[in-house]
Amino acid sequence: MENTTDPARVLSDEESWSLLEARSFGRLAYAIGSHPEIVPINYCANDRKIYFRTAGGDKLFGVTLNHNVAFEIDDIRGDRAKSVIVSGTARRLETSAEIEKAEELPLRPWVPSAKFNYVEIEVDEISGREFHLGPESCD
Repeated sequence: MENTTDPARVLSDEESWSLLEARSFGRLAYAIGSHPEIVPINYCANDRKIYFRTAGGDKLFGVTLNHNVAFEIDDIRGDRAKSVIVSGTARRLETSAEIEKAEELPLRPWVPSAKFNYVEIEVDEISGREFHLGPESCD
């Protein structure tokens, strides 16, 4: 029987990875100097890593300048919400073998723009939570 008194449940690493692998949209957090940024990206989770494509610009500059990043996804369905957060190390894929492998992933830009740079996030930590969404309370 499910415990309905606890509004949150910790997801296992396997549950968290399953959710990451089933989705394709999330938010990337990085910092340029002391200025934090968070941007939406489409991505692919594969072999316990996260991949995305990007054009040149602040995002690529940010993850090249400071490799420490965080990434987050949410899934809300009915009265349940799940959230997965990872932290890790980002690096631009450089070799033709790495890029060829990344091009085989189901990772396509949502808008017709030139996104020729592939970035891989090596995940150091992963945490996930599931929340039972109840009625609002001001108590």
